[in-house]
Amino acid sequence: MAAPITDRLAVLIDSDNAQASLIGELLIEIARYGTATVKRAYGDWTTANLGGWKDALLKHAIQPIQQFRYTTGKNATDSALIIDAMDLLHGGRVDGFCLVSSDSDFTRLATRIREAGLIVYGFGQKKTPKPLVAACNKFIYTEILGSQSSSSEKETVEAEIEPLQPLLVQAISDATRDDGWAALGVVGSLITKSHPSFDARNYGFPKLSELVQKQRYLEIRSEPTADGTARHLYVKMKPVAGRRN
Repeated sequence: MAAPITDRLAVLIDSDNAQASLIGELLIEIARYGTATVKRAYGDWTTANLGGWKDALLKHAIQPIQQFRYTTGKNATDSALIIDAMDLLHGGRVDGFCLVSSDSDFTRLATRIREAGLIVYGFGQKKTPKPLVAACNKFIYTEILGSQSSSSEKETVEAEIEPLQPLLVQAISDATRDDGWAALGVVGSLITKSHPSFDARNYGFPKLSELVQKQRYLEIRSEPTADGTARHLYVKMKPVAGRRN
């Protein structure tokens, strides 16, 4: 049995750039990476456009943080979220952050948190600017989350993500051992480090193992763990026809 994930995570939601209907699925996703010990949603809750958030906030015990818009056209919500994030960072109460927004204004915040040695998970739509995606350790497109994702949304994600084969080929090459095989877990880690938005679900597969097994240019090998309770997967490129070893 795998060890439980105990990282304490601060979930900070930019309500102006997130969907209330996805919060349940989003928190399920976050539970894969740690425990949401802080859950806050920022916005001007006096405005009509955030009226649909009430049920989601109550159901999931998310604390609403009120931030009035002092000047038309200026987003004071971003500043309030950033200030709270820095307070949490310096308070030492959490091990990482989940920034829920498609707004590139949080790029520097994500970078600053990583500079302090904490992990940053980003959650936003496919339209999220590349700098914010790159600033996170991992970025999850909300279009792929659970039952809320429509088939048309998934098709859009698949149509716009980076080609799969070059990512796999490079990572396998970098992770290949002396025996010619690369551990799949290492391959996945290498891809995520260079491409934070990489996720097997972007390509229509729930797991990386299922994705690689469908790639005709790869060979797969499975070995049991020492205690026999699980299996390790290894991959390598298939020999090219006509090529001499």
